[in-house]
Amino acid sequence: MIADLQCVVLDCPEPVELAVFYRSLLGGTVNQPDRRWALSDAWATLHTASGAVLAFQRVTPYRPPAWPDPARPQQLHLDFGVADLDHAEEQVLAQGATVLDAGRDGRSWRIYADPAGHPFGLVRH
Repeated sequence: MIADLQCVVLDCPEPVELAVFYRSLLGGTVNQPDRRWALSDAWATLHTASGAVLAFQRVTPYRPPAWPDPARPQQLHLDFGVADLDHAEEQVLAQGATVLDAGRDGRSWRIYADPAGHPFGLVRH
């Protein structure tokens, strides 16, 4: 095992509004303090009653998916928690991932693509 699933991140135009919508479906707390993420106008979270975490990331300009049109696909990515970013990077690259954003500027996260091109993040926990 390389990582733990931290959250599922959805692109959207208004992060807090979408977090409130999902809270109405799932219960939980919007923007609960969590050392894993810095909250901002561009990022909101929902810690659900079941323990799962959804995150909402502002994208501008936002173009919503058009199901099932492949020209406008679903817009989300997975974040995985790891203890050691460098070691986890070595492991995911060995499994076929590619680096999209190396995040070498002291950030606690890095972005990769899986072999089919889907983005995912490794986040230091």
